[in-house]
Amino acid sequence: SVKYTQLSFLLFRQFLSFTSVLCVCDGEQFGQLCSGNPTNRRRISDSWGQGHYGAGRGSRTHKGLDIVCEDGSVVYAPFDVTLEGKLTVYNDPNKAAINSGINLSGGDLTFKLFYVRPDRVSGTVRKGERIGVMLPMQQVYPGITSHVHVQMKDKSDPTPYFN
Repeated sequence: SVKYTQLSFLLFRQFLSFTSVLCVCDGEQFGQLCSGNPTNRRRISDSWGQGHYGAGRGSRTHKGLDIVCEDGSVVYAPFDVTLEGKLTVYNDPNKAAINSGINLSGGDLTFKLFYVRPDRVSGTVRKGERIGVMLPMQQVYPGITSHVHVQMKDKSDPTPYFN
């Protein structure tokens, strides 16, 4: 009876894990974000830190996922999106060169792209169409792997939405 209960619990847990993966896979998946990076290669590690969700940032944690993007590259809509306004990334005047981004929504997702100069800040954009240009990250963080920072509006982990 105890073994049956334990087995039932384990099977139920595996079922929940499987269905949660199905839910993510059935939802939106990010297409190519940046010219020159068709697979959405992620920033792994450099002298400035790591780019995965939850990476340490001193006393806080990284609330996004960094997708490699060379300075000046074209940034694309990862799926059909609605542009929901420009955002300010920093309050620090020393970071003015990269102090821009855009709020977006599409499907069931609401998210932000940091370090992008948007071509416009409202309307809709189809998957693969240009949203804007990657800002000059090397001016502010010399030697960093230049990247677009993807952050969900609710600050949850965006990683499952990338293949």
